[in-house]
Amino acid sequence: MGEQGQRGPKRLFIETYGCQMNVYDSERMRDLLAPLGYALTDRPDDADLVVLNTCHIREKATEKVYSELGRLRAHKQARKAAGKDMTIAVAGCVAQAEGEEIIRRAPCVDFVVGPQAYHKLPELIARAARKLGERVAFDFTPEEKFDALPERFLGRAPDGVSAFVAIQEGCDKFCTFCVVPYTRGAEYSRPLAAIVAEASALADRGVRELTLLGQNVNAYHGEGEGGAASLADLLRALARIETIERLRYTTSHPMEMSDDLIALHGEAPKLMPFLHLPAQSGSDRILKAMNRKHDSALYRDIVARLRQARPDLGLSTDFIVGFPGETDKDFEATLALVRDVGFASAYSFKYSPRPGTPAAAMAGQIDEKVKSARLARLQAAMAEQQRDFNAARIGRVLPVLVTGPGRNPGQKHGRSPYMQAVHFIDAQARAGDIVAVRILAASQNSLTGARAASEAA
Repeated sequence: MGEQGQRGPKRLFIETYGCQMNVYDSERMRDLLAPLGYALTDRPDDADLVVLNTCHIREKATEKVYSELGRLRAHKQARKAAGKDMTIAVAGCVAQAEGEEIIRRAPCVDFVVGPQAYHKLPELIARAARKLGERVAFDFTPEEKFDALPERFLGRAPDGVSAFVAIQEGCDKFCTFCVVPYTRGAEYSRPLAAIVAEASALADRGVRELTLLGQNVNAYHGEGEGGAASLADLLRALARIETIERLRYTTSHPMEMSDDLIALHGEAPKLMPFLHLPAQSGSDRILKAMNRKHDSALYRDIVARLRQARPDLGLSTDFIVGFPGETDKDFEATLALVRDVGFASAYSFKYSPRPGTPAAAMAGQIDEKVKSARLARLQAAMAEQQRDFNAARIGRVLPVLVTGPGRNPGQKHGRSPYMQAVHFIDAQARAGDIVAVRILAASQNSLTGARAASEAA
């Protein structure tokens, strides 16, 4: 870093793309760099160190990274003209997949670091400052990454009353459209005791809600006291932490929805009645081409069993439209699944070929106009379901986890069990409280209510 950066606090700007695992990784990078004197800034032009934590799932996300690097190059040149340094790092899945290509296309980048090697950031920054040559680092396993993070980063002081805890990384499913097995590696699960220790430390710092993260989170099989523990075992252990009131997990794979996990949704009050369960398509032919290993009938059966265990369960999902070979009939099967299941929300995307994945070389690539038309129809159907789901909360009393003040005087912002944003007037409620709120109005994206006397629905 330049002289000015050495005299005062060094400024760190992190831009995060993609999944919640990337959000978690960005928080870890922030924690890792804080002892080195880095303080966060929301202005990249004011930063001594810029980290782009990237996602490689869709082509548009990758190109957005290169576009951002073009803007950062101008900031770096301006800082150099003012006698200041700027170090630029690309982290995450694009770094893993295109490390040398990034250096070639964007010479302003000082180094790239894969998602399993970000614990090497202090070393890479030092080497970049001294022009020592190592510019690509990603040959590590998830186990090495978690082992390398100092214990002081477990149970960090969180930004609020909710926290993410990574319990599993990598993927062994090899869906034909997905790069995760190539960028995140094979499935790895952290030991149960390590996760409970981190969760307990977070609870001691005021966290009330935990979201367990993994590429295939319900494939968790970490070391337990009597052998491999399941996700249901882990959730039971975390539910015993007294001040943790809410538990969630994401992202799930239908093939890993075990009987004990389904049953737990009806047995554990702290496990929230909201589940993200990607379907990707409603067409059995397309699901087979995607190598999803489940068909639409199995997906419907899993949903039925979940709702039998927890009748008030809300579901969100993922869909890809325009997968190679998708016909109008295949797309109509997806719309039929949407109608049959009834989702609270969904994330839907046009298929984007990713280099190196089997689907990128498949025949029958779909025209972009067809993809766009199908996506518009699907998103219209999903938006209607989301509005209907939210409207169905009107008149009900929901337990709302207060996350902070709202925009208006006396107003509070919180989150329902279904991940809906809730606004209500209450001068006394504090962040971390769980209060009863009667829902009075609903929009597509949020609920409005008033403090109620009890949590009875």
